[in-house]
Parts: sequence; structure tokens; C-alpha cells
Amino acid sequence: MKKLILSFTFLFFLSGVTLAQDYTTGIGLRGGFSNGLTVKHFVSANNALEGILSTRWGGFNVTGLYEIHNYPFAVQGLSWYYGFGAHIGFWDGNDVGWADDDGAYTVIGADGVIGLEYNFVEVPINLSLDWKPSLNLIGHSGFWGDGGALSIRYIF
Repeated sequence: MKKLILSFTFLFFLSGVTLAQDYTTGIGLRGGFSNGLTVKHFVSANNALEGILSTRWGGFNVTGLYEIHNYPFAVQGLSWYYGFGAHIGFWDGNDVGWADDDGAYTVIGADGVIGLEYNFVEVPINLSLDWKPSLNLIGHSGFWGDGGALSIRYIF
């Protein structure tokens, strides 16, 4: 009886793992108010690290996110996720209408993210649609709520 219970427990655990992420690493493009590159790598069945390099206002921004994926849908390859992270950006004040001065400046801040992700079964492509608000703590401080984007990645 113990072997039977252990076997069912093992099969239940194994089935839960196979329903988790469909890939290990994805690399692609991110398009929204700021455009750039995205790399997502799963460090466990439900947890991923994402790096984003984006351009805007004559400069660039580097963002690192920790994301938690959930698979509550009855659709294979569809998940939702949320997470948090940080960013650092280097901008040209001449390209920003609200800048306090005309020089270059640096911003550092915190980010959040919530989104949906779909992995195609037939091809190694992944689509994600998310909202990534940010809060600049250093530099041009304030809340930025326009971080929504669509990402398309080639997945390994």
C-alpha cells in the first residue's frame, strides 16, 4: 500500500512539473512605448529571470526582473506571471521635453510586471503581453505607468 501511495504521489508531482514552463530560455524583441531586446531564463519550474535592454528618449534602459509564472488555464502553453525588479537608465536631456536641464542624466528605480504568456506548440516561438510600471527613485524621480509591451521570443 505504501508503494502504491508513493507511486501516485510521484506521478502527481511529475504531471505538475510537465505542465510548468515549456522552455528554458527565450530571446527576442520587445515592442511598446520603448522598444528593445528581451531574454527570459527559467531558474525553476515556475520562476524566471528576465533581462530587458530598451531604448527611448535618446538613451537606453537596462531592466532585470524576477518573475513567478502560474498555469491555472486549461490551455497548453498559456500562463500568467507577475514579478518585480530594478532598472538603470541613461538618457539625453535634449530628447526629453520635461527634462530639468539639457545634459545627460541617469535614472535608477524599481519595477513591477504582470502579464500573459503563450508558447506555441508547433514552433519554438513565445508571445507575451505585459504591463511593467516603474518608479524612478534617483534621477528624474516619479512613477511611469506606460511600460506595457508585446514581446516575441525564440525559445530553447
